[in-house]
Amino acid sequence: MFTSTSTNNSLWINTGLTIYMVAWTMALSIVIGIPLGIGLFELSRAHGRVARLAYQVLGFIVNVLRSFPFVILIIALLPLAKAIVGRGTGPNAAIISLTIAAVPFLARLVETALREIPAGKLEAVEMMGASRFQVIRHVLLAEALPGIIAGITTTTIGVVGYTAMAGTVGAGGLGDLAFRKGYLSYNDTVMITTVVVLVILVVIVQVVGDWASRAVDHRAKG
Repeated sequence: MFTSTSTNNSLWINTGLTIYMVAWTMALSIVIGIPLGIGLFELSRAHGRVARLAYQVLGFIVNVLRSFPFVILIIALLPLAKAIVGRGTGPNAAIISLTIAAVPFLARLVETALREIPAGKLEAVEMMGASRFQVIRHVLLAEALPGIIAGITTTTIGVVGYTAMAGTVGAGGLGDLAFRKGYLSYNDTVMITTVVVLVILVVIVQVVGDWASRAVDHRAKG
């Protein structure tokens, strides 16, 4: 693959770092982003001035974070990353910025998936006296699961791209390899190879995500 053994080893090490950053970012994003998406959906349906105000404020924050260019966001969050993990560079520091970028994106996708559930189905369950927890667990999550998985897939692919950008500012991973040993060293082989590896990672994520989404879609089975 590479003429240099050290560069070849570096490819595998940095691929591992990229997967590490993506895995941790998505784990944190799922834990935070899905409840946030459910919260946005619930607030959008709730009555009352307080609920509407809360939805507008929360929606505004989500939209602002989504609109930030990631390179600017990761630089702006360097002090926060340093405060949390003890340093502003490296994969662990990058996970902080990656998570803050991914959570609002996933939350909006989850909210969109929940909005696709027929209102009549929700109203019927609510009229039967189901609690909010029961509605969320047995109706919202069950019906929207294929869409939520599709949203997780889309977010994961975006995070793979974000890790490449994070690599240019000291996060490590394939982006760092492509920038230092490819672009700065005028090494086209390294550049092309890292791009190919990133494409392979994206394809794997897409294939697995599509399969999982179809597997839980009871409409497709019917």
